[in-house]
Amino acid sequence: MKKIFTLLLASFTTITVAQDDAAALSISGTVDVYATTNSEDGAGAPGLLVENPEKANGFGLGMANTVFFYNGTKSGVVVDLAFGPRANDANMAGAINQLYAYYNLSESATVTAGQFNTFLGYEVISPAANFNYSVSYLFNEGPFSHTGVKLDYTASEDLSLMLAVTNGHAISSADTNASGETQFGAQIGYKGQYLNFVYGGVEAGEVDDNLYIDYTGGFNLTDSFYVGINAAYCYSDDSDSGYQGFALYLQNSFSESFALGLRPEAFTKTYGAEGVEDESVTAFTLTGNYKLDRNLNFIVEARMDDSDDGIIEGTTQNSMSTLSLAAVYTF
Repeated sequence: MKKIFTLLLASFTTITVAQDDAAALSISGTVDVYATTNSEDGAGAPGLLVENPEKANGFGLGMANTVFFYNGTKSGVVVDLAFGPRANDANMAGAINQLYAYYNLSESATVTAGQFNTFLGYEVISPAANFNYSVSYLFNEGPFSHTGVKLDYTASEDLSLMLAVTNGHAISSADTNASGETQFGAQIGYKGQYLNFVYGGVEAGEVDDNLYIDYTGGFNLTDSFYVGINAAYCYSDDSDSGYQGFALYLQNSFSESFALGLRPEAFTKTYGAEGVEDESVTAFTLTGNYKLDRNLNFIVEARMDDSDDGIIEGTTQNSMSTLSLAAVYTF
């Protein structure tokens, strides 16, 4: 049965075109803007996920994101386009955030091929899907997306498995991969807790033994209080370097429209070479989310970063306090 649909892109209305119950085209997306200031002389806003975080101060643009999703009887495609400073920092191929096709082998197994956002980590590129507006050091370390093929298998209501073969995640669709750098990925999911693995080359070169181990999960301690967890480890014997860190996501909903969250995190760059010291940074981010209506979310965020090693993103200072206001519109 055909459904009547209305095209109102200019007024940010979701579009859905359906020929039957098994096939549908939908369009959704986000638009976000922000204002930020810091405690030091000059610009700089750690974790803002914009092209040049060291220049961020005053008012700024995030990104305009539009996702086209066609779901057929057995197969479908996703075209995820994003424009703006936030997209420029995260996209691998121009305006393309994601571009992939999938095929359902069965009710339990799906094959996906193309460019898709990473399965590692707690946070994602789109600000509408994150509680915090700024991102963690673990997320900023990447990967953001992968280009290749993956197989998802749902073993039961509680257990899921995933295998992936992709290019090195720093190799975009516009880059050559003459050395054939490949990554192998896997995920085990159980009751909302996910253990992720990636092994292989990151970019064209001699280093092809990068190992990533990532845990992402969370628990509802009460009806209103949630604790999210992200812990990760990365190392390469070839480069004698890597990183490790964790972030907690403590969030409490006070009403249907207002929630408050604290994200404490610690991140360390590790080096195996003799005489090279590890470099560490800690950050605490307090975020208030207020839904003005079903589409518009207003965010107030105070963040404090501290590093004796001078590795705070966006500044050469050893400490930085920032205050950011953001509006995220979802359609």
